[in-house]
Amino acid sequence: MTLHLGKVRPLAPALVTSLVLSLVLALAALVSPSGTAPARAATPLTVSQAIGQQNGSSQTVRGYVVGQPTATSTVVRSGFPNDYALAIADSASQTSTSSMLYVQIPSAFRSQWGLRSNPSLMGKQIDVTGALSAYFSHPGMTSTSAFALAGGGTPTDPPPTGGTSPWDSTYYAPAVGKTGSALRTSLHDIIDNNTKLSYDAVWTALKDTDQDPNNTNNVIELYTGRSIPKSSNGGNAGQWNREHVFAQSRGGFTTSAGPGTDLHHLRAEDVTVNGTRGNKDFDNGGTAVSGCTDCWTDSDSFEPRDSVKGDVARMLFYMAIRYEGDDAFANLELSNVSGSAVPRIGDLDILLAWNSADPVDSFEMRRNDRIHSQWQGNRNPFIDHPEWAAAIWN
Repeated sequence: MTLHLGKVRPLAPALVTSLVLSLVLALAALVSPSGTAPARAATPLTVSQAIGQQNGSSQTVRGYVVGQPTATSTVVRSGFPNDYALAIADSASQTSTSSMLYVQIPSAFRSQWGLRSNPSLMGKQIDVTGALSAYFSHPGMTSTSAFALAGGGTPTDPPPTGGTSPWDSTYYAPAVGKTGSALRTSLHDIIDNNTKLSYDAVWTALKDTDQDPNNTNNVIELYTGRSIPKSSNGGNAGQWNREHVFAQSRGGFTTSAGPGTDLHHLRAEDVTVNGTRGNKDFDNGGTAVSGCTDCWTDSDSFEPRDSVKGDVARMLFYMAIRYEGDDAFANLELSNVSGSAVPRIGDLDILLAWNSADPVDSFEMRRNDRIHSQWQGNRNPFIDHPEWAAAIWN
């Protein structure tokens, strides 16, 4: 078979010129002047990459806020003196200054991004754009031109205040939509009517609330993460006992029914590690704790493993809201000042950062459900709504 295409007519010169011009413009849209494909938005550098690239180039770096640099080898994590600088790192728990990038904060950004004004930034992941050059004679970023939370937004955006928990339309209905002192008061009124256990009953309750999901004969210790037989409870080395996350001596309470027996801050823990923690504040840093991987301590603070830092924070948030001094128990508070003041414990800035960095997991949620349904009849609202901590204490 012969295919007849017919006569092909030549194109008019003006039409040829028009087609060529269109083709050139189309290619120009796909090719940069250097002859390469147009650049896509660059992936932010890691902090370690930025530390190794101190050449003055303008870059965007992503990292976790870990404190405020005040000298070449000094980064403070609480009691921030001003809003002039941030230290960021690739890990929210980083304590080595050699692994941090020091970020200068120009005056236009200080009210939203300075730690004195926004201490809850601690532990949050942010993107920062500026020149990679030394600050405080340390790898850093200067001439900073942009800041953003890694997920978008700014730290001074109003925090969400409800609508995502299955308890919102019932248990939390009076609190949903509130913020600040109004939210605090509403939550206290919701959770302060609870069944109070004896200290002996706490042994039995913890065997339920802290049960190992992979071995129903065991409990999981809070700080060590060790799975240990429920029957190995007591006061001897190698056993587990009842850890008060809000230390008794710091709250001014005993083990009579009340805050000293409140399951929302009592956890199973190794006897020896419990003794090491003692009544110390919670903070980052120190020396390694024997028998507790990724735990650290110094003379006045204790740092648990990363995967339970949020758990610790949310337990303390609960205690500060549940016990307001109106039911014969002390008014428990959270503090930014280390020390042995009663009835308070800290460090609040660190706890807010831990709450953001370590999300609620299934173990924590199950524990909240069991305490509510089987033991005390009340819930920890900061497990159901972690964002309420910032809405109250930011």
